[in-house]
Amino acid sequence: MDPTQCDSCWYYDYDEEFDEYYCMMDLDEDEVYRIISSPNQHCPYYRQGDDYTLARRQ
Repeated sequence: MDPTQCDSCWYYDYDEEFDEYYCMMDLDEDEVYRIISSPNQHCPYYRQGDDYTLARRQ
């Protein structure tokens, strides 16, 4: 999966306690494997979030 795609995703958030970004979707191991092993590696949960919608969420 293209990591730059995650940067603009609605579900990509920052955790201050661990000082890292993470996906807020509750994915199990099978779903992660399916996304990583698919030929186009497109995340079915990707939701476009521009700078304004992401800022409003905070």
